[in-house]
Amino acid sequence: MLIMKDLDTIVTVIGIIYGVLLVFTYFIHNKVTEAFRVDVMFMPKPSETTRPLNLVAGILIAGYSIYSLFKG
Repeated sequence: MLIMKDLDTIVTVIGIIYGVLLVFTYFIHNKVTEAFRVDVMFMPKPSETTRPLNLVAGILIAGYSIYSLFKG
């Protein structure tokens, strides 16, 4: 079970990193952050008006991952 616990921790840390990256996509405009935008992946016509979805999604993903890291 030790391997499974380590895998859970790795996935949770990846979730935290992705959540923080999504928050950065709201503030920083470059090629690296544009590739990870949630609105680009799921919306047919993403624009600057849909960019705040990344901030909300990033806070939710990072927050849940941090909660999971400390809870479990």
